[in-house]
Amino acid sequence: MIGQAAGGGAMYQAMTSLGFAAESNFSGPPKLAGAKKGSSVLILGAGLAGMVAALELRNAGYKVTILEYNQRAGGRCWSIRGGDTFTELGGEVQHCGFAKGEYFNAGPWRIPYHHHAVLHYCRQFGVALEPFVQVNYNAWVHSSTAYGGKPQRYRHVQADFQGHVAELLGKATRQGSLDSVLTQEDKEKLLEGLRRWGALDAEFRYREGIATSALRGYEIDPGGGLMTPAKPSKPLELSELLQSRLWRAIAAGQAYEFQSTMFQPVGGMDMIAKAFAKQVGNLIRYQARVTRIEQNERGVTVTFADEARGGALQQEKADWCLCTIPLSILSQIDIQVGAEMQAAINAVPYGSSIKVGLQFKRRFWEEDEHIYGGITYTDLPISRISYPSTRYGASGPAVVLGAYVFEGPNSFEFGAMAPEERVRRAVEHGNQIHPQYADEFDNGVSVAWYRVPGNHGCYGKWTDALRDQHYKALCQVDGRIALAGEHVSHIPAWQEGAILSSLDAIRRLHARATA
Repeated sequence: MIGQAAGGGAMYQAMTSLGFAAESNFSGPPKLAGAKKGSSVLILGAGLAGMVAALELRNAGYKVTILEYNQRAGGRCWSIRGGDTFTELGGEVQHCGFAKGEYFNAGPWRIPYHHHAVLHYCRQFGVALEPFVQVNYNAWVHSSTAYGGKPQRYRHVQADFQGHVAELLGKATRQGSLDSVLTQEDKEKLLEGLRRWGALDAEFRYREGIATSALRGYEIDPGGGLMTPAKPSKPLELSELLQSRLWRAIAAGQAYEFQSTMFQPVGGMDMIAKAFAKQVGNLIRYQARVTRIEQNERGVTVTFADEARGGALQQEKADWCLCTIPLSILSQIDIQVGAEMQAAINAVPYGSSIKVGLQFKRRFWEEDEHIYGGITYTDLPISRISYPSTRYGASGPAVVLGAYVFEGPNSFEFGAMAPEERVRRAVEHGNQIHPQYADEFDNGVSVAWYRVPGNHGCYGKWTDALRDQHYKALCQVDGRIALAGEHVSHIPAWQEGAILSSLDAIRRLHARATA
């Protein structure tokens, strides 16, 4: 439907954001045999793409150096903790006041089970993982214009939408509307399946009762002894449910990208970055702001400002260069590549994304509403609320993802606000779903990715037309320079895309170096 209305490019972007166009074909690191003695590679950027390249190239016998803009490794693999301080473009400074042990993943926050490369390196480095709860049937789905603005339980919307659809399809089947495509045996099996899937009664109706409550939950749950008898819950009416558009939220967890099991590193996503840095940290030169990238038939020369020493210009030379700098930054750097690669670098826009981490005095979502992990979806500008998938039942403060505004006008509106205003707005909007917000709020931080120095955006925002015109050029080894990162992949915005891109690039760079 999106494709028909807005074209293939918009359709691809929608599919990617929903997970329908993302998968990993990782089968292990490349075999890089036969490196010439003394060959050197200069890597620009110590994100996951840069560090995995450094690891594999060093293991293959190359002399490796990494130049990194920030004072830390990891790039967008970044977790913010109490005591951290960071400055946005424009000079706004935030000081995180989270309690000890609490954190907020400003960038990636979950790992699908089929992102095999990320999981491979987690196993290799001993990064402990725990389940990330993507779908919580007891979380909320919310529309400010439906049901009087009152949030509805995810399980109610899913069970009722599924049940009503099953009833309609059952009716069509029994009336013979599908006779041209189904045999009698097919119809019988379909009806049996619909009855179970949709919790339909003997007349194939979706009605209040024990069967429907077994899916959507009871108004009064079954008890024991002389407790009040169980009371079935009443389904939402079909027409009102359709008009509410809340059914849009229940599709997210069914997308391939978000299907169980999903993972997160114990203690924060940056545990992966820290594990890589432990392996290759001695190769990294921090606070090195690249200003020029030159090459000739003998090698590559990179000029950079040493920000740790007042911005003095220095140079680093190597036989080969792997550049993982985001295109939003690289397009502003003087780089000596061919016209096709330069055009590709300049062509790709970057997506906007806003995240707000909120610390509350207690886990009221668990204590009051019995929500343990998972995501609440809303049409409010904050878009979604994600509850911590760890330390269930703990006392004391805890941090939720109070807003994740991925693309669209709301992301630019939020990004234009001062950081403390983003936090205030996230609390204000969230209070419409959780009335406890105002009283329980403690402190918060926010990250607007197009205002993060060294990034100026969240991810490479490809369209079909852009890929057709520029993607292959961006992937080429241009003389002695190759590019890598999530922007050089078909899995944009994911760590898996960055790692796969890097492994593919170093394989081709090695082939060129040993030819």
